[in-house]
Amino acid sequence: MFALWAPLARAEPIAILTGGSSGVYYPLGVSIGMVYADIPGAKVLVETTDGSVANLMRLQQGTGQVAFALGDALMAGWRGDAQAGFAGKLDGLRVIGALYPNYVQIVATKASGIRSLKDLQGKSLAVGAEKSGTELEARAILKAAGMNFASLGRAEMIPFAESTKRMIDNKLDASLQSAGLGVTSIKELTDNSDTVLVPVSPAVVKKLGAPFRPATIPADTYRGQPKPVPTASVMNYLVTSASVSDELVYQMTKRLFDAVDGLAVAHRAGHEIKLAAAVSRSPVPLHPGAVRYYREKGLIK
Repeated sequence: MFALWAPLARAEPIAILTGGSSGVYYPLGVSIGMVYADIPGAKVLVETTDGSVANLMRLQQGTGQVAFALGDALMAGWRGDAQAGFAGKLDGLRVIGALYPNYVQIVATKASGIRSLKDLQGKSLAVGAEKSGTELEARAILKAAGMNFASLGRAEMIPFAESTKRMIDNKLDASLQSAGLGVTSIKELTDNSDTVLVPVSPAVVKKLGAPFRPATIPADTYRGQPKPVPTASVMNYLVTSASVSDELVYQMTKRLFDAVDGLAVAHRAGHEIKLAAAVSRSPVPLHPGAVRYYREKGLIK
């Protein structure tokens, strides 16, 4: 948990809900928090969380003002998908903007013999923290490949950092992580052990359907990965609540996109945050405060 206090009088809270400390959401959230700390009257708190599903439920409950979330979790929350862990429709959600795509990155130890999705049968696989967007994606990808958690030898609902440690210690065969390219957990894993990135074929991505898209992990993204690897991607969004004031959301949206160059320095995923893509189609409406900013920029008429 990382706190930032703006110097002006009446404090308006901005709790930024991220993810695990070894993923992309947290370091990027800290960088965004530093930008938001300059909003007059703001009291900014950046929190580690279990990820997208937990974040969205907290926004609905009013215990957070800004959150990172994957597009598939956002869609499920808006619909109130019980299978995804939502007890009812999260009708209080509003979007600030699209950020950058997450890549499904499945990494296995070389010794496991895993080279394809089918090879995961009977093996141990980390599927992200419980109630995270990664857990939802793991279920969806296995289903599209004709499997489920029961097909595995063991499904571990653990954060990225823990899966890295277990794989290095040879206590886990593979880890599925939905994150930006160059995520710390996979970089640490590949730098310290012999691994293989498992492809997700275009045929499987087609079965997944929206909001997933075919994507490629470029060659040499990680040590020991000389060739590009096909996979799936899904957009990340910065989300808020309808209860947050229009003025505050306007300020957050404006300052976010005024600071994109600095965010690119803070983390590799920041390079992919573009104002032109901010109003990309979302399953949840934009917040009026964000709409005001995009109208000023000519992105919305």
